[in-house]
Amino acid sequence: MARIAGIDLPKNKRGEIGLTYIFGIGRSTAQYILSKANIDFDKKVNEWNDDEQTAIRNIINNEFKVEGALRSEVSMNIKRLLDIACYRGLRHRKGLPVRGQRTKTNSRTRKGKRKTVAGKKKAPKK
Repeated sequence: MARIAGIDLPKNKRGEIGLTYIFGIGRSTAQYILSKANIDFDKKVNEWNDDEQTAIRNIINNEFKVEGALRSEVSMNIKRLLDIACYRGLRHRKGLPVRGQRTKTNSRTRKGKRKTVAGKKKAPKK
């Protein structure tokens, strides 16, 4: 089993896909890492030998910020936006979409489950 950056990579997946299980590595970055380590993209993770795993580990450690370090950097960036009270920071604080999406409809992921508000009652006629 390949363990890279504190993550156990799935054994039966192609190397290109397996590397994407690491936070901060997507498809294009995985392809870059494998090509730099001279490993075929289609080679499964359990077929990697120790030298190939070491090469991948070294490339990731030297060139990329992944997992804990990346998560802490992202949270610090959000905290900075909250502290300076800019528009994006206020949107984060209110739990609304940050990047200009509409909120009258949609944006349920950010806003959460709908909270029904009762309609205004008509005044009785005399």
